[in-house]
Amino acid sequence: MKYIQLLRPKEWVKNLFLLIPLFFAGEMFNTEKLLMLVPGFFAFSFVASTIYILNDYRDREDDRKHPTKCKRPLAAGLIQPAVALAIAALLLIAGFALAYMANPKMKFLFVLGIYFLLNVGYSLGLKNIPILDIVIIAVGFVFRVKGGSIITVVPISEWLIIMVFLLALFMAIGKRRDDVLLKLKSGTDMRKSIKGYNLDFLNVSLSLVCAVIVVAYFMYTMSPEVIQRMGTYRLYYTCLFVLVGILRYLQIVFVLERSGSPTRIFIGDRFLQICMALWGASFYFLVYLKSTVTFFE
Repeated sequence: MKYIQLLRPKEWVKNLFLLIPLFFAGEMFNTEKLLMLVPGFFAFSFVASTIYILNDYRDREDDRKHPTKCKRPLAAGLIQPAVALAIAALLLIAGFALAYMANPKMKFLFVLGIYFLLNVGYSLGLKNIPILDIVIIAVGFVFRVKGGSIITVVPISEWLIIMVFLLALFMAIGKRRDDVLLKLKSGTDMRKSIKGYNLDFLNVSLSLVCAVIVVAYFMYTMSPEVIQRMGTYRLYYTCLFVLVGILRYLQIVFVLERSGSPTRIFIGDRFLQICMALWGASFYFLVYLKSTVTFFE
């Protein structure tokens, strides 16, 4: 159990961002391309686990001060550091081997390599630089989307890349806000970069990024390139659910004052879940059932 906890497989769900090019291209049910993504998914997962181990190894002393991170295997002393580093090395080799299998032309391997080096830099000290730390986290999600595009040979819109970056940045800001709230309650800095943040700055940043996300999504749905590729101009209908979902999140944070990461808030709020479900259903209907939509014209 402690070794599974060391790998943090729950975080592997982030690598489902590899599916985004297929979903937004209307090819989500293309079995052949879905199977092509399997080795790519595990390649990203193994490399991500390698980074988590390196990060836990370097932060084990600081993690012991955190209310939840103190339970991590290295911080709790459940696994010897040398054993953890050996596991990280094996995962890294396996991850790059799977990356080559997913795309023998080496493009995916190149993207994964940059992702790994960037995150090693993050673990070695870049995470201690305010603003740069959350930007690196957001760029990591862009690499995942780009990797999915390379493996499946599905082009992605520049607007889609911008939206993924903004959404990931939004989530990272939400986590930093949670860290600031923990600092205010405990009086202890949970990470070095937190000294460069305060609640007012993060509240303004959240609002700013939310506004840009909405504009970017509107622009995406009305882009001539996207309309031509999707075969429908009606994608802008789905903007309603994006806007309402963003407003609900801001209401939770600023009115109801329920703190936590965006992921935790989403899991615990039925209103947000309904917004997401309606967005997914409307997008599916407009993109995957175009013939049905045309019938009602």
